[in-house]
Amino acid sequence: MKSEFLLEVKNLHVSIGDKEILKGINLKIKRGQTHAIFGPNGSGKTTFINALMGFSGYRVKGKIIFRGEDITHLPINERAERGMGISFQRPPAIKGVQLQQLITAANKKDGKLIAKYANALNLMDFLKRDINVGFSGGEIKRAELLQLIIQDPDMIFLDEPESGVDLENIALIGEYTNHLLGRRVESGQEKTIKEQYREKRKSGLIITHTGHILDYIEADSGHILMDGKFACEANPREMLHTLKECGFNECYRCFRKEEDHDKK
Repeated sequence: MKSEFLLEVKNLHVSIGDKEILKGINLKIKRGQTHAIFGPNGSGKTTFINALMGFSGYRVKGKIIFRGEDITHLPINERAERGMGISFQRPPAIKGVQLQQLITAANKKDGKLIAKYANALNLMDFLKRDINVGFSGGEIKRAELLQLIIQDPDMIFLDEPESGVDLENIALIGEYTNHLLGRRVESGQEKTIKEQYREKRKSGLIITHTGHILDYIEADSGHILMDGKFACEANPREMLHTLKECGFNECYRCFRKEEDHDKK
């Protein structure tokens, strides 16, 4: 029987060397859902999505289930082939490899598709340039988004997509992230096409520090990651409002109460 969950994370512990970063994470994301993760610096947010994507250097215990398959120990390339994709917070600059070469490797069949989205994301002049070399913050984020759109994964991890991005760029990134997630339908389409399009919605997991991306993307659920654990789950906009009003201090107090209660 086909599971309603695209991604399931069960009691995930992640260590780097002798240091345990994540201490028992549980998460379920349904097909078509987008979740947001908040948390103070150093709480393990980037470690979490890097471990889900299969990057090396992490010691993992627990289970990562994708499409009903245990992928906990699969290498990163096999996870990508199964439909996982990631946009980095600080992607590296790669000299000697042009952006178009990387994108063409992800989609060898449709050059018109590459041109369409490169033009929409104002990246036509960057296709022949080395990846991220001399790019501004907004240009890097748009290039990351272009790669994801062409890869067309079903599970999308976004690590602080608004980081280092000005207001003009974040609006564009928000618009095409919605497009990538299947949450926006172009005008002029028939209702039946819209319904079909919605059925193809992707799932997303977004790390956000400022919450600005949520002005453009509708998230279904929010989580606060603290001390390597999820402290709570709630409506992401309400959660963001509380964080802006009280910071993480209130979250720490609430989290400590829950931990003390669990110990009794």
